[in-house]
Amino acid sequence: MTLGVGGSTAVQELAKLSDMTKGSHPISQNEYRERIEKAQSLMKAQELEAIYINAGTNLYYYTGTRWYASERMVGAIIPASGDVEYIAPAFEVDTLEGFMVIEGKVNTWQEDESPYALFGDVLKNMGIDSGKVGIDESAAFFIFDGVRLAHNQFDYVNAKPVTAACRMIKSDTELSLLQRAKDMTLEVHKAAARILREGITVGEIEAFINDAHKAVGAPAGSYFCIVLFGEDSAYPHGVKSPKALELNDTVLIDTGCQLQGYNSDITRTFVFGKPSARQRELWQHEQDAQLAAFEAAKVGATCASVDRAARDVLEAAGFGPGYDVPGLPHRTGHGVGLDIHEWPYLVLNDQTPLAAGMCFSNEPMLCVPGEFGVRHEDHFYMTNEGPVWFTKPAHSIDDPFGYED
Repeated sequence: MTLGVGGSTAVQELAKLSDMTKGSHPISQNEYRERIEKAQSLMKAQELEAIYINAGTNLYYYTGTRWYASERMVGAIIPASGDVEYIAPAFEVDTLEGFMVIEGKVNTWQEDESPYALFGDVLKNMGIDSGKVGIDESAAFFIFDGVRLAHNQFDYVNAKPVTAACRMIKSDTELSLLQRAKDMTLEVHKAAARILREGITVGEIEAFINDAHKAVGAPAGSYFCIVLFGEDSAYPHGVKSPKALELNDTVLIDTGCQLQGYNSDITRTFVFGKPSARQRELWQHEQDAQLAAFEAAKVGATCASVDRAARDVLEAAGFGPGYDVPGLPHRTGHGVGLDIHEWPYLVLNDQTPLAAGMCFSNEPMLCVPGEFGVRHEDHFYMTNEGPVWFTKPAHSIDDPFGYED
């Protein structure tokens, strides 16, 4: 049996886990203010008068205000100069103010009034009556459509050059939160591997992983969870009717949690039983591709070049070419932070230069439909000296978690 796989129970493993969040610190009010100042500097350079930030991760990133997007317009306007102001339904003001870290005037609309008309009034009161206004790239179309129809004197543009430019470079506090979240999920992975047994179902594993994430300090449990056995593992995001575990199946588990909104996302692939020659071969090809991507990640190199490095390894081994299967059918990796998938992306059409503070998943999955798949996923962050792993890659197919390292 693969080392560290099987031999325990869910009860035993949950009893071993404890809260790992001690000593972690949330983003400070001062850092939120620094983010707004950086956004305003970028806006001036891009000749933007203001940007609208919608409820969701962008609103949280700049103001510390946790509010989820819905059919009602809730958000903030950041002017190129001046204070942040909010837009919200009148009946939500007290609740919204309770969530604010960055306080600001809340401009309200009643249920029978137009928030889109209010949007232009707020801009006018800020001294903005023309020019370019950025709209949060994650805002629903109905918000963009509403404000442009109500106030067509503005040149509406995508706010992404501001929001992405800020968010893709992580601060030391953000890196610390990301590190802790990933440490938590890696411990959950180890525990999940130990409870495997013949006949265990995907649902049982998913439930355990959710409970285990809570045990290590993630209040909401798992942010997501993918568990695949045998041939099912060849399909990156799973199948409609997943099978139960059998001896010598390939096991793929991909899961993560959130800490102060920051995401972990780690995948481990191993064998429940004794690996075959084919399982060993594909497992190693996948790791070679993952390591090639890591080595290619240099400051100033493009995101595309990292994807190319991983893809070249698999193509040299006879897979692909390109996105064809058997092979690597998706990008090598994605940025990660408050969103589990965010800019930039390690994909062939992303020419963004790598810079210190960027964080990425590294997961050039090898998919062989009809057989099985292998995905090794760990994350790294960029420094001026090169990439640094948040979690080290799997040790070997016989000892995936490195117990004998």
